[in-house]
Amino acid sequence: MTNDTGAHPRIRSYVLRAGRVGSGQARALAEIGPQFMLPYQPAELDLDAVFGRTAPRILEIGFGMGEGLAEIAAAHPENDYLGVEVHTPGVGALLKQVGERGLTNVRVIQHDAVEVLTRMLAPASLAGIHIFFPDPWHKKRHHKRRLIQPPLVGLLASRLQAGGYVHLATDWQDYAEQMWDVLDATAGIANRAGLRGAVPRPDWRPQTHFETRGQKLGHGVWDLLYDRC
Repeated sequence: MTNDTGAHPRIRSYVLRAGRVGSGQARALAEIGPQFMLPYQPAELDLDAVFGRTAPRILEIGFGMGEGLAEIAAAHPENDYLGVEVHTPGVGALLKQVGERGLTNVRVIQHDAVEVLTRMLAPASLAGIHIFFPDPWHKKRHHKRRLIQPPLVGLLASRLQAGGYVHLATDWQDYAEQMWDVLDATAGIANRAGLRGAVPRPDWRPQTHFETRGQKLGHGVWDLLYDRC
């Protein structure tokens, strides 16, 4: 796989793991997937046609097992949510939530987020982007694999509408510091909390079990919120 210029291989920010797909997840993939999953295609999506209406569109990259995305989508039926995840168990788990909650404002793409952003989403097509607790690749030699890098953040900014936002959260301080370095240097977005500032967790971002456990152990959590200028 080459990058958009075809010059050099792009370092992946994830490792595909086999993972066990539970029976409920498998059933959701088979029964709900055809309606709510979108195949990757190297062509821009017509989001109004995909969702059957015009509404603010929020992208979540790396939704894990999907509990947070499903909860946010249920609480905000006025928005449409596009989730991108590479791991099959997580996709199945989110689809199971979609079915159980009767959600109609969620669509899922199981593919590399960079390619989805580059090929499928038009400039200025998103009202918001969520990236919650991306893999910290905590060993220094692996930092080059971190998702939050200048090319990706520049791409995120280009897909935001005027007044749109990108919201990141991490429980690794050195990753938060890298996020500040990258986002503060990106043209067209500004930190809502001021230079190298974090915001309190917004009420609409559900607190995960993992996050709660970490806080009990004394781990910090940093929510970074940047607005498109």
